[in-house]
Amino acid sequence: MIVIEAKTLEEAYSEAAIKLNCSVTQIDFKVIQNPSSGFLGMFKKNAIIEATVLGINDTKSTKGEQSRKNRYRKKVQKKDQSLVSKDSSTDKDNKKQLEKAVVKREEDRPKVDVAIAVKEIETKINKLFKHSCFELDSIKVEQYSDDTVLIEFSGEDAALLIGKEGYRYKSLSYLLYNWINLKYGLNIRLEIAEFLKNQEEMIDKYLVGIIERVNTTGRGQTKVLDGVLVKIALEALRKEFPNKYVGIKSHRDGGRFIVINDFNRKNR
Repeated sequence: MIVIEAKTLEEAYSEAAIKLNCSVTQIDFKVIQNPSSGFLGMFKKNAIIEATVLGINDTKSTKGEQSRKNRYRKKVQKKDQSLVSKDSSTDKDNKKQLEKAVVKREEDRPKVDVAIAVKEIETKINKLFKHSCFELDSIKVEQYSDDTVLIEFSGEDAALLIGKEGYRYKSLSYLLYNWINLKYGLNIRLEIAEFLKNQEEMIDKYLVGIIERVNTTGRGQTKVLDGVLVKIALEALRKEFPNKYVGIKSHRDGGRFIVINDFNRKNR
């Protein structure tokens, strides 16, 4: 018997087959720990299994079991594809209903005292991250504008919350926004170890050329931008060109970029 640890169960099975020098169907597996992606990339767990080579009779029964599993997997996949097709056909209706629900929710939402909301948000966020494995200073929350709160993370491990290419920053920003906007009707400005400040400075320098082009030709567009940068650039360009159409477009490869033109002016 051997114990294998890997990122996924599939990798663990494959590694066990290599080490035991046999087929995967000739091995009896016992899962000790299932893999977990954790929360915002934190508290990840690898898969851990015990692997033992089966006898000849056990191998035959394992092959039969594997065959049954394969048939079941194909059945589930077929059902999933059917559900996807059904969902896509009603996508437009669902989108309209969702838009109406959002508007109604905004109208029905009671007005919140921002000062009270700030204190509640600060208390709850600090309570949540008190139990994390990161060394953080007290998380600061303050009013940034009439409808926005500033949430600031600092401390020895604060930069780790940003993650590679800002993926943890984006996840944390998404989670906090959905909670705070739904409960308090407020937007958020999330600052972690001056990440947002640095991103804004970088975008400001990049947009100089775009702004000059728009002033010269009347139109322009950015390159494909990351999620955080799209939001920063959109706000900056709408402030710079209040009388022009400034909107986000999707690239065929899935990325997003911003276009600036006279579309709105023509409609007027």
